[in-house]
Amino acid sequence: MSPVDIEAIVARALDEDLGGGGDITTAAVVDPQRQGRAVLVARQDLVVSGLDLAAEVFAQVDEELNFEALVSDGEPVTTGAALAEVSGSLASILVAERCCINFVQHMSGIASLVRLFTLRLEGSSVRLVDTRKTRPGLRAIEKYAVTCGGGNNHRFGLADGVMIKDNHILAARSITEAVNRAIEGAHHLVKVQVEVENLDQAFEAVDAGATVLLLDNFAVPDLRATVLALRARPEILTLEASGGINLDTVAEVASTGVDVISSGALIHQARWVDIALDVDPS
Repeated sequence: MSPVDIEAIVARALDEDLGGGGDITTAAVVDPQRQGRAVLVARQDLVVSGLDLAAEVFAQVDEELNFEALVSDGEPVTTGAALAEVSGSLASILVAERCCINFVQHMSGIASLVRLFTLRLEGSSVRLVDTRKTRPGLRAIEKYAVTCGGGNNHRFGLADGVMIKDNHILAARSITEAVNRAIEGAHHLVKVQVEVENLDQAFEAVDAGATVLLLDNFAVPDLRATVLALRARPEILTLEASGGINLDTVAEVASTGVDVISSGALIHQARWVDIALDVDPS
C-alpha cells in the first residue's frame, strides 16, 4: 500500500466528513487551546490493520498531533490492548476520531477474518487469495488488510492478468476462440487463466493453451475428481478453486489438491471489529 494511496484515500474520507463546514460540535464545545491524549483500544480479540491510515488521518487534520503506534499491522491482540496513542490539541483529536476509527475497524475486521481462514489452512500449501470484489475506491486498503491477516492478493486491476470468464466466452463464442484470441493479443509473459464449470470445459481450455484454470463453484467431490484428471495431463497447470468457499469448507477444498483458493468473502463478508478511541483530557 503506497503512501500516495494512503494520502488520497484519507483526504477523500476527511472531505466527506468535514467538507460541509467542519466539525461544528467540536468548534462550539472544545477550547482550541485544550491539550489531551487518546488511546486507540481493542474492545475484542482481533488482528490489527490500518494504523498507517490512522496516523495519516491525524496528520491531515493537524500536523502538530503526535501519533505513536504501539503494535504493528498484522499483529494479533487481545481485548483491552492499546493499539496506538495520539496527543496534542484535544479539538483536533476529536475532529479526527471517527475517520480514524472507521479505517482501523474496517481493515482490522478484514485482517481478523482472513486470519481465521489461514488457521483452517495450517499445514496446507494452498495459497489463499482475495478477489476484485472490493468497495469502489478502497481496493488498496482492503487488499492490504488481507495481507495483514496472512492472505495474498489476486489481481489488483484488469491489467494485471488475463482471466477469461463466462461472459468473455459467450462474447467470443467458445472457450477455444477466447483462449486463442487471448494468447494472440496478450503479452507473451502473461499467463492465460480461464474460468470453467466442468471437466469438459477444463480440457477444452487446456487444449487451447490455457495454463491456469479457475474451477468455479464445483462441489467438493467433483472438484477432487477434476483435479485428479487435470494432474494426469502432461501440462504444468495452476488450479484455482473459487465460489461459495467459507470457513466451514475451506479446509476440505484445500484437500482436493488445488494450488490456490480465492474468495471474495475475505473482504465483502468481513465485519467491522470493535475498536474505540479513549480520550484523556489534560
